[in-house]
Amino acid sequence: MTGRETLVMYARIRGIPERHISSCVDQILEDLVMFVYADKLVKTHSGGNKRKLSTAIALIGDPAVIFLDEPSTGMDPMARRLLWGTVGKALESGKAIVITSHSMEECEALCTWLAIMMQGQFKCLGSPQHLKSKFGSGYSLRAKVRREGQQEALEEFKAFVDLTFPGSVLEEEHQGMVHYHLPGNDLSWGKVFGILEQAKKKYLLEDYLVNQISLEDIFLNFASPVPPTQGTIQQEQAEPDSRPHCLPQNQSYGNKDPSSG
Repeated sequence: MTGRETLVMYARIRGIPERHISSCVDQILEDLVMFVYADKLVKTHSGGNKRKLSTAIALIGDPAVIFLDEPSTGMDPMARRLLWGTVGKALESGKAIVITSHSMEECEALCTWLAIMMQGQFKCLGSPQHLKSKFGSGYSLRAKVRREGQQEALEEFKAFVDLTFPGSVLEEEHQGMVHYHLPGNDLSWGKVFGILEQAKKKYLLEDYLVNQISLEDIFLNFASPVPPTQGTIQQEQAEPDSRPHCLPQNQSYGNKDPSSG
């Protein structure tokens, strides 16, 4: 069967009146930019295009609840953004959408509620920002030293970070650029930026970037097989294939306030 024939079949299964099927299928093909290969056999489609077709099947027929499993896997960045836009339109129309994904970028782009499930149990549930605040420990610092006097200034800056932020961990160093994890105890955004602004001129920093710990870091903390007493997130040992289950942006989970923990 071709992609178009597949969508027509599912439209009939879902009870769309025959006179509306053609326009309904054309609309979803247009939304996902699938016209070019809509009349080609599905077995000839690329992996990313098969993902698009799967999403189209899930969306056709105006269902109230939609489940998507790894919807953007195998897609190039442009196709991924296009898919997210289509899912976003479905959300705006009042659909409830549950997404299972390994992509933290996808979860942050589409979801207001996110859960991490391990061994069949939810380990956390809340908005992305709530999970960052509750389970994220510290900050991520990236800094680049100017070329002139680079090596000497870089070594001095590394010594400065070790002294100023006890417990900091150098995670990456490459061509004058360093990436640190700074512990979060007694550190505020203002304090970190104030310290780095003062250090910028002294240590020839071309630029620096301070971020809160990312969802990716939190996910890896949950998924890594570290005993509870050693991690920043004290949970049971997780399976490495744990995946976050996302509740998208116009959905709520009971009456719980995301800021209440």
